[in-house]
Amino acid sequence: MKPHVVIRLGTRSSPLALAQAAAVAEGLRRLSAEVEIVPMKTEGDRLFGARLAEVGGKGLFVRELEEALAEGAIDAAVHSLKDLPAEQPDGLALAAFPEREDPRDVVVTPGGGSLEDLPKAAVVGTSSLRRRAFALAIRPDLVVEPIRGNVDTRLRKLSTGACDALILAAAGLSRLGLHPAHVTPLAPDRFVPAVGQGILGIEVRRDDGSTMRLVHALDHTETRTCALAERAFLRRLGASCTTPMAGHAVVSRSGVGARLTMTAVVASEDGRRILRAEAAGAPEDAERLGRGLAERLLEQGAASVTALNPGRWPS
Repeated sequence: MKPHVVIRLGTRSSPLALAQAAAVAEGLRRLSAEVEIVPMKTEGDRLFGARLAEVGGKGLFVRELEEALAEGAIDAAVHSLKDLPAEQPDGLALAAFPEREDPRDVVVTPGGGSLEDLPKAAVVGTSSLRRRAFALAIRPDLVVEPIRGNVDTRLRKLSTGACDALILAAAGLSRLGLHPAHVTPLAPDRFVPAVGQGILGIEVRRDDGSTMRLVHALDHTETRTCALAERAFLRRLGASCTTPMAGHAVVSRSGVGARLTMTAVVASEDGRRILRAEAAGAPEDAERLGRGLAERLLEQGAASVTALNPGRWPS
């Protein structure tokens, strides 16, 4: 393919978002496309420190990008899939899910060790209610404090003693090329990742066939399968549940073929109530499997899980 029309690739303007967009742009350039990265500041970035569930939810991180895409100001948008609401605007589609990065959460400390190794009443910083709930479920004595800002900002706060540990996404550290001295991964079967964690979604207009075909070349089949299962879970559960939730799918292969397994969790924000379900099936049944897990958790009472709801917390 010879270079022709420049693909305008929209992204949030944070260092992590720009790094993610650069990786996608490099993939498109390997397909002989010309790419221009278009950074944008979203409402979620401007409402720094707000409790997102109370001011519009995660959609605040993508709204401006989707509006620019729908209006033709950009040709494609790169999203962290965990920031993307389950329902998409009419006329837009996720054309590609590049291969997933490490989906795990990690504990970063000045001296090493995991959550179990922290001293009593240690202060742990995280921007996520899900991580807060899981950390308190493991160690109820921990003091879990909200911490916002770019990843490097959080690491600086750790180094200056603002907290004793951080919980971060492994994917963010990897994509930024950051290598703290003491990083301990958290087992995803116990500390279940957020829906879409480690996955990028590339969104295009449905009527833009040429961009759709070009971007789809970056799609990774197993990652798409996991994304569809996790987002189906989120779509079914999201309308009925406002407490922390997690959903993590994995495709494994053996001599008898591929198999999709998924773990789903709903928790109270204080970590005192944890509802959990697991399922397995064929990859082609990904969305049905994800919806089924949501139904099972709703049957367990997911919609009525009460949550400790400190107003100073972002979502």
